[in-house]
Amino acid sequence: MEVQVAQCTERLLRQEKEIKFLTAEIDRLKNFECLGVSPSLEGLREENAKLKYRLNILQKSLREERNKGEPSKGMININKCLQDIFGMAIKSAYPELENPPLLVTPSQQPRFGDYQCNSAMSITQILLKSKDQKVSPREIADQIARNIPDNECIEKVEIAGPGFINVHLKKDFVSKQLSNMLINGVQPPAVGERKKVVVDFSSPNIAKEMHVGHLRSTIIGDSMCRLFEFVGYDVLRLNHLGDWGTQFGMLIAHLQDKFPDYLTVSPPIGDLQAFYKESKRRFDTEEEFKKRAYQCVVLLQSKNPDFLKAWKLICDVSRKEFQKIYDCLDITIIERGESYYQDRMADIVKEFEERGFVQVDDGRKIVFVPGCSIPLTIMKSDGGYTYDTSDLAAIKQRLFEEKADAIIYVVDSGQAVHLQTVFAAAQMIGWYDPKVTRVTHAAFGVVLGEDKKKFKTRSGDTVRLIDLLEEGLKRSMDKLKEKGRHKVLSPEELKAAQTSVAFGCIKYADLSHNRINDYIFSFDKMLDDRGNTAAYLLYAFTRIRSIARLANIDEGTLQKTARTTEIILDHEKEWKLGKCILRFPEILQKILDDLLLHTLCDYLYELATTFTEFYDNCYCVEKDRQTGQIVNVNMWRMLLCEATAAVMAKGFDILGIKPVQKM
Repeated sequence: MEVQVAQCTERLLRQEKEIKFLTAEIDRLKNFECLGVSPSLEGLREENAKLKYRLNILQKSLREERNKGEPSKGMININKCLQDIFGMAIKSAYPELENPPLLVTPSQQPRFGDYQCNSAMSITQILLKSKDQKVSPREIADQIARNIPDNECIEKVEIAGPGFINVHLKKDFVSKQLSNMLINGVQPPAVGERKKVVVDFSSPNIAKEMHVGHLRSTIIGDSMCRLFEFVGYDVLRLNHLGDWGTQFGMLIAHLQDKFPDYLTVSPPIGDLQAFYKESKRRFDTEEEFKKRAYQCVVLLQSKNPDFLKAWKLICDVSRKEFQKIYDCLDITIIERGESYYQDRMADIVKEFEERGFVQVDDGRKIVFVPGCSIPLTIMKSDGGYTYDTSDLAAIKQRLFEEKADAIIYVVDSGQAVHLQTVFAAAQMIGWYDPKVTRVTHAAFGVVLGEDKKKFKTRSGDTVRLIDLLEEGLKRSMDKLKEKGRHKVLSPEELKAAQTSVAFGCIKYADLSHNRINDYIFSFDKMLDDRGNTAAYLLYAFTRIRSIARLANIDEGTLQKTARTTEIILDHEKEWKLGKCILRFPEILQKILDDLLLHTLCDYLYELATTFTEFYDNCYCVEKDRQTGQIVNVNMWRMLLCEATAAVMAKGFDILGIKPVQKM
């Protein structure tokens, strides 16, 4: 087998070399000034046509060789396939164009086919500007269409309007892809080489409770991680806790006064928030306490064992409270707070000084970054470090020690200027090249109340996250009982449905909005089972799953059927659903590019409504009208039900939502 693989590889390499040579030859023939002789135009055209024909044959042969290998179990990104096909067609038709525009999108209406290639209009503009050639988009579209190579997915193309190329897919290709998905499961599409991705999210402050403001970072960051993990990236989920700084001086000083034996007896701090408020009040009103708080900070930073123990005790109390939230929301995250980077701070300051980037301003060491309005303060006048220093230390550690290919900061929009300055400073000093390493601020807006003001309690306090989650559980149970679900579900099933709806609705309400915008938090809207909500989608999912169960068809039977039964797509609603299911990989690719998760929510809602259209028009299970007995099961349609549910389940998983089989 190894010999065959080696021989095949050698043939592939030879063919690829010849393709490169022939492509260069076509380019040379296009430009006949470079030829030593002046051949007749007819002869030139003939040779050019022969070369193009030979090039097409070789490319087809190359694709066939590649397809002979182990078939991929991953879902195919049809949009990407079409881009490759049209990329080759444009290159054949217009070899002189460098990086021609590739615009392939799903068609909005069935009469315009399944996909559209809209490159012709852009190419018209390029030819006009670069070569002063006036060619109509329709003529260009015709040339592209004539040069489409043989492929397995396109049935036919039609040129419409000013130069749109409408693409009709082959039904057997779509049917085959659906069968492959059912046999192999919902596997990730090919997205290139494996990457190391660091995601910085959640990041609450020690001694302060998590509030509604932390909800967005936690939910959005977790969902991004789930997507990166699904496509096979190596993901490091980091919780950049606020676990260091001057506030610990006042907390430790207050701890010493309130629990003097804290070193031997663990202090029973029940309410850390109240404890923090007490210490802050004393810090603001008692001068002697304030002085002692500053001394505590110095002793903590010098790693005095007693003060380190006090710091750890306070951190542990917070950690337990945070973990309750993470357990509720099913969040996995590695703690790596500001304290982790303390020993790296001096080296950061030294490196910026040695490179000549540091200026001294009133005792502070600051760094001006070109194009940024506010300088970074990397050392205070008292010799202490700042958030700027720890963020620079963090980005350097992630780039050089973690060897990250991408670092995503899921932080609110208010930090945009600060983070852009940190990124620009890291580029300025040469730590990374943005063309090679992706460093992105995935910003998000604030959570608003139904009055469209910042979400607060009636007394004007920030909403505690744990209270919000408990309210969600109560409301979801009320909703389930209102629908009489407690009468048909077992206590265990009811509890699972309550948790699924409560936390699923809170997550989905956030993720279904464009993260860049503010969004209004409303339990009534998110628990509504009509429209684009988790409640609607979770109910739709359980209904789809129940179809096979009520027809007495188990998972094993469906698996066996997927291997032996062709999925027929003759009805327009079958065809529409089949194509919608297979758009899943291109949706994921879009989110990998722009990190906007509401696209996945919109897709899942579209999939659920497309399924409803299909189910209302196409009988899956046929029953006797008098007796209600099942008389016929259309198995290919049961497979479409299963494929829909499988993609929805994977979509839920990426969003961090847990569906249930019964609701």
